[in-house]
Amino acid sequence: MATFPRTVNHTGPAGGSARAPSDAAALDRAALQELARRAPVATGYRLQLLERSQIGAVIALIARWYPDVSVGSASGYLDRRFYQRRVWFDPGPRRSVVVLALRHADQLVGMFSFEMNRQSLSIHARIGVVAPEHRGANLARAGMSLTEAVGRWLGMGMVYGMATLKSPYSQRAFECAGWQLIGIAPGFDRELVAPGVVKRVYEALYAKALVDGDDMLSPQPRNMTQRTRDVFGLLFRAAAVTAPAPR
Repeated sequence: MATFPRTVNHTGPAGGSARAPSDAAALDRAALQELARRAPVATGYRLQLLERSQIGAVIALIARWYPDVSVGSASGYLDRRFYQRRVWFDPGPRRSVVVLALRHADQLVGMFSFEMNRQSLSIHARIGVVAPEHRGANLARAGMSLTEAVGRWLGMGMVYGMATLKSPYSQRAFECAGWQLIGIAPGFDRELVAPGVVKRVYEALYAKALVDGDDMLSPQPRNMTQRTRDVFGLLFRAAAVTAPAPR
């Protein structure tokens, strides 16, 4: 994310049984909107699925408050064609990218988006933007909570997102949401760092597993180099201590 996203034993949004991947079609627009309604935004705010009539307003909001993404992986969010080809609207085909509008009264004040990968069973929390005077809306926490809820509903294994190192805001948001820092990617993306100046940037990768440890294959130390074992031990100490030592 440029700013600031198998069968499992998790419960669904209403405390029911978890969905397996084969049940993914059960996530229709009505269910998705209900999950968005439950996202923990601040009092007086609400998250709603984006409508086609709101595309222009969302593009204008991003261009005004986060022009840094006019280049790079999130630049599609400033292009109407991206919404027409990639975003899930109603009526329309079920697509992998979901965009939500943050509203205060009748005013559009922010947006959040995630992308579902049904092949890897993961969700990428891609971008969140909010007008400065509405920073108290709790958009980042609500968006990440919604991303997790959708992932659990669909029986997905992991949620993840990228946080720029240009400011600590998005890093704090991921960490407060309980997502784990698992790496830093040098030059992962491009951003507009000053008017007319584009540079590649460092980004922190955050993730959260949605499956139990028993559902995950622990790597064997003999299959990792010493440096990889050291890093794995630092990041996933619990898994590292249960893995058998190399012979």
